[in-house]
Amino acid sequence: MNRIVRVLLLAGLALWSLTVQAQSARLRAANKQFDNLSYVSAVRSYEDFLRNDKKKEPAETREAMIKLGYSYRKLQDTRNAERVYGELVKAYTDLDSEVYLYYAQSLAANGKYRESQKMYSQYGEKQAQDLRGRRFTVSYMDMSRFYQDSSSYRVHSLPINSRQADFSPMYYKNGLVFVSARDESGAVKRVFNWNQTPFLDLYFHPDTNQLRVPGIPQARPTSSAVLGSGGEVKPTEAELAAENQPLTKAEIFSRTLNTKYHEGPMTFTKDQNFIVFTRNNTSKGKAGKSSDGVKKLKLYSAVNKNGKWVDIQELPFNSSEYSVGHPAFSPDNTKMYFASDMPGGYGGTDIYVVEYNNGQWGTPVNMGKEINTEGNEMFPFADDLGSLYFSSDGHEGLGGLDVFYADLKDGVAYKGVTNAGVPINSEKDDFGFISDKGRTSGYFSSNRKKGVSDDDIYAFRRTCKQLNIFVYDAKTGSPLENADVRILRNGVNQDLRLTNVEGRADLCLDANTEYEFKAIKEGFALNSVRFSTLTQSPKPVMNVSIYLERTENTLVKGVVKMEVNQRPAQGVKVTLRNDKDKSEQTVITGPDGGYEFNTKPNAPYTITAQKDRYATKKAQYAKTKRNTKVVTDSLGLYGVGDVYQLKNIYYDLNKFFIRADAARELDHVLAILKEYPQMQIELRSHTDARATDAYNVRLSENRARAAMDYLVSRGITANRLVARGYGESEIVNGCVDGVNCTEHEHQQNRRTEFKILAVQ
Repeated sequence: MNRIVRVLLLAGLALWSLTVQAQSARLRAANKQFDNLSYVSAVRSYEDFLRNDKKKEPAETREAMIKLGYSYRKLQDTRNAERVYGELVKAYTDLDSEVYLYYAQSLAANGKYRESQKMYSQYGEKQAQDLRGRRFTVSYMDMSRFYQDSSSYRVHSLPINSRQADFSPMYYKNGLVFVSARDESGAVKRVFNWNQTPFLDLYFHPDTNQLRVPGIPQARPTSSAVLGSGGEVKPTEAELAAENQPLTKAEIFSRTLNTKYHEGPMTFTKDQNFIVFTRNNTSKGKAGKSSDGVKKLKLYSAVNKNGKWVDIQELPFNSSEYSVGHPAFSPDNTKMYFASDMPGGYGGTDIYVVEYNNGQWGTPVNMGKEINTEGNEMFPFADDLGSLYFSSDGHEGLGGLDVFYADLKDGVAYKGVTNAGVPINSEKDDFGFISDKGRTSGYFSSNRKKGVSDDDIYAFRRTCKQLNIFVYDAKTGSPLENADVRILRNGVNQDLRLTNVEGRADLCLDANTEYEFKAIKEGFALNSVRFSTLTQSPKPVMNVSIYLERTENTLVKGVVKMEVNQRPAQGVKVTLRNDKDKSEQTVITGPDGGYEFNTKPNAPYTITAQKDRYATKKAQYAKTKRNTKVVTDSLGLYGVGDVYQLKNIYYDLNKFFIRADAARELDHVLAILKEYPQMQIELRSHTDARATDAYNVRLSENRARAAMDYLVSRGITANRLVARGYGESEIVNGCVDGVNCTEHEHQQNRRTEFKILAVQ
């Protein structure tokens, strides 16, 4: 898989400084292949030199062995890498510390953890500031934690796998888009010098139902589920049969997006009409290079119009001097995670996050040392529960790249990262993980079968460790039907379940998780119970009970939403303050944005919703009457960077005066600015692509300024407002010069927006 690391995200190549001296012809030829990153040819040449050159100098032998080991490492030939590094360590005592690190990694990738532990210890002695030496030395003392949840999973290879590399699946419509080096056309395909394999393209299989294997358990509650055996997982007959399925035909995803160079991992917005994908640095069909002569990777976007991907654009934070790749949108499309080796990181490649709002990209931010290490972090994926998955060789794992996950709060991995364990992870490279929101099923990539360039896509399903939550009337003991059960996972709101006629709601438990379950029903006081899976139970099904007392309190419930798209807002701190006795209750919203509180009658209260980089929302309520059972409300948040299109703002042809219908729409903006007196906005006017660029810029500037003048005349201070005309520079639907579009399509580009610049 290190081939893919270079192909899809080039970390810096370590070059050894060597004394300039006369070299044998064989060594010079080998070094030329090495410098050109042609590792297959370099391996042959170095082996030939070491085996046959009778006049080699000791320094030449040392140089050839170091570069031979590195070449095997880049080709992911861990057995030969182990052999060469083992000979080096025996023959020399003054080696660079990286040799011990690479030797330790090769040993682990071959399942030799005790030997790897010793090499990590020696590496730690030579590089004390690199925490990998100490972490892996300690980690390999007890391997049981990697197998804690292993028997809950079933894994099988997919029939879409070819003889070439197949990896990094992503959900698209009812199927999977994935990366492959195959050639379905049968024509001769160009090969990549690195390892003599074909260049990568995007392929599509339209129906995941066809990829299921009979006999693989579905991810629903079952009494036969067992967790935490700590032993090796035996494949079922169905799983063994899956390995021998005939190849299922996959189609080229897009002839527009695929080029003669590499196309790699991709991500889609929720409506699946916008893609961001990885590609070699190219310009007009020609490969671009950095100042060190290496083709870096960049991220590109495209829009789906009438079934075709058009308007391919470079993302603004690309660079020819470093790589960016492996994109992954957050569930609400407001952020995108990606991997990069840009300067200022912690190691080889790090995970970054960038804000995305209505087509506008923010500035990338490193995810921090909780996620990133001195090694390589890459292939991120964000699920609907707020967990971030990624692969790393810097966190403690089984060897190569392992899959890890972290629960995020305000963008921080506040409880650290967790290794996904066996069988998702192996001693080889495991990466490109995607799943449903409960991690009950999904897909990932691995070269576990044979190593080297044998990357395949695997499906997994997790059997269920079931917990039944029963809700009862505390006085009568009778079950309460249609009671809400709020699930809190590690202190954060998650799902909301409804009890059945038996008063029962159930869920599949995750390992190593602290739960709290809150039962909520009109006419009853809210009550909760805590439950932990930090220790394992042999029982396949477990029960907890919650008893509710009748009360005259009022139940206050609602949903926090993003005003920009009306989607639920996750990670919002919602506080209910009783304005009579000054008491407070607080919750953190989950993926559904929901909150629930009990409040006493005859007391006014205030609800406050707070989230970093969003305007604080306050809602005050008068005294609730004693017979009021439920108060339901929704709170909307305005965030920095949000862009709102103002509906129905029209101008007379070639004019910019504010008409009466436009004034009514601007009055909505006026009300927002008065509610949030610290908010600053940019008024943005756009035109379609007709007329000249200069004319359109001038017209749009006048229109934006007219909107600003209107707000100033209504009492908004000018220093809170910025007016800017963008002309035709931000076309939203591909209707640029030379493209035939309908009047309706042109109208989509003639728009006025406001963007939030600052809040408090």
